[in-house]
Amino acid sequence: MSSQVKIVCKQCGNESPFSAAKPRCPICDNIWQEAVYPYAEMKQSFLEEIRDLPFDLWRYHQLLPVKTNKPKISMDEGGTPLLHASNLGVMLGNRNLFYKDERQNPTGSFKDRQAVVTITALQEAGINEMVLASTGNVAISYSAYASRAGIKCWAFLTSLVPYEKMREVAIYGTQVIKITGSYDQTKLIASKFAEQRNLFNDLGVKSIPCVESMKTLAFEICEQLTMKLSPKTIREKWITPDWYVQAVSGGLGPVGVIKGFEELKRMGIIDRIPNIAIIQAEGCSPMVPAWKSNRPTAQPVLFPTTHIETLATGDPGKTYEILFEKLSTVTHGVMESVTDEEAYQMIHFLSKMEGLSVEAAAAVSFAGVSKLMRAGIIKADEVVVINCTGHTMPVQNDILGTDWSTDINLNETTMEPFNQDGLLAALSKIKVEKYPKIIIIDDDINARTLIKRILQSMANFELFEAADGISGVQLILEQKPSLILLDLMMPELDGFGVLDELQKDDQTKDIPVIIISAKELTPNEKIRLKNHIHGLMQKGDFMTTDLQSEVSELLKLT
Repeated sequence: MSSQVKIVCKQCGNESPFSAAKPRCPICDNIWQEAVYPYAEMKQSFLEEIRDLPFDLWRYHQLLPVKTNKPKISMDEGGTPLLHASNLGVMLGNRNLFYKDERQNPTGSFKDRQAVVTITALQEAGINEMVLASTGNVAISYSAYASRAGIKCWAFLTSLVPYEKMREVAIYGTQVIKITGSYDQTKLIASKFAEQRNLFNDLGVKSIPCVESMKTLAFEICEQLTMKLSPKTIREKWITPDWYVQAVSGGLGPVGVIKGFEELKRMGIIDRIPNIAIIQAEGCSPMVPAWKSNRPTAQPVLFPTTHIETLATGDPGKTYEILFEKLSTVTHGVMESVTDEEAYQMIHFLSKMEGLSVEAAAAVSFAGVSKLMRAGIIKADEVVVINCTGHTMPVQNDILGTDWSTDINLNETTMEPFNQDGLLAALSKIKVEKYPKIIIIDDDINARTLIKRILQSMANFELFEAADGISGVQLILEQKPSLILLDLMMPELDGFGVLDELQKDDQTKDIPVIIISAKELTPNEKIRLKNHIHGLMQKGDFMTTDLQSEVSELLKLT
């Protein structure tokens, strides 16, 4: 983590170090906090360090709340192209239209930025299980990175989320909870579930890592524009667009992006902050009428009518208040809405004329630019950057089978207004079944993580792990597992020694053991293992399905 970052409470002004495990102010318990850095002091070191770094999100690690400068779970997210929308520009009469192609992130959306920074912060804080609510892309991104980090993920999705996205979430091993209700109700259910089980709950715009991750969009856009529009300019000064445009649901993206532009300005790297255009789907646009009426609070939309489910957040809450204040004081801008039909028409145009296949939420931002240009709000000579937020590829229907989600119909448990009795009734339908205990003993953390993810994709096993034979034996005596997955080559007490210790105790001698080892066994070693293990697999030479089949068969016998 940047040693220079401080977390400042927006309510009482208290300063404290960052920890993902402690999202609230330690003094006043306020959830709304902000990461700050000594910007004036950082300019030179910031510019010097990034000069020789790859062009990806981690290029800006000095201004991120994590310890590493590039975590192992990274999939080279960020560093997406800034491309010229030449044909759309010709159609609209503006040859300075660019789009940030966030489709080219690892899971196909800009939410990979949010996921990798948050999951890294959770991993550094020792958090190994989390809950989130999502309209699709967030759950996909978090599930991918959580699987790489070995973090168990519970995703609460409204039933309006396309099945292709739900299946993709489930493929990563995430437990999918499908809620028949609004997204705002889904968030409440997820929050209560996390509270009941004392699990980390992703807080979106209230989360330090989430907001900080989105800053990297602003950093990249300014660097890329400078290289495109003024390649010979001294890199100590970057160029900003006249407009940054993004479609929003809850509003996290623009909150983080504006903060990124602010930080560059405080360091003296840019001279101005661009205008911000926030675009919503007309069938769920609580921010737009409030903005146009100059109201600092938004009236929630209780029953969204848009078919663009990923933008169907009916109650933006305090996020709108933050954006209202930023667009009124820090920068300038506009909030506008477009119809579903306008978005769908833009999808056809972009695919046929720009070679862009985009999801509907991304098309909303392009349609918004079209509307703002036709209204004369965006001028013909202004430089515009559009966040092309995502492109989702469908997942084969036959990969998962049928039992990959838990369904809750809120209409069966409660009527509006959403009350606590209905909430508890809905939560009671989430069965957190007791699954067998499995212990993994291996001194290689990467091997343990891989085995955990294979097992987590099968069922909600109670998984325990040990990095050596001595602690492994102690763990076995404490937990009395149904199955042990054991490496043979470990320091001090190796796998053979662990098996010998198990045979000494009547409570442990009959626990099934599967050996997963890179060691080539000699004939004598094979004899030594005979009758003491129930399976033997060679690391690097077995398929996921092989281990799953072996585990399933053994647990049927126990």
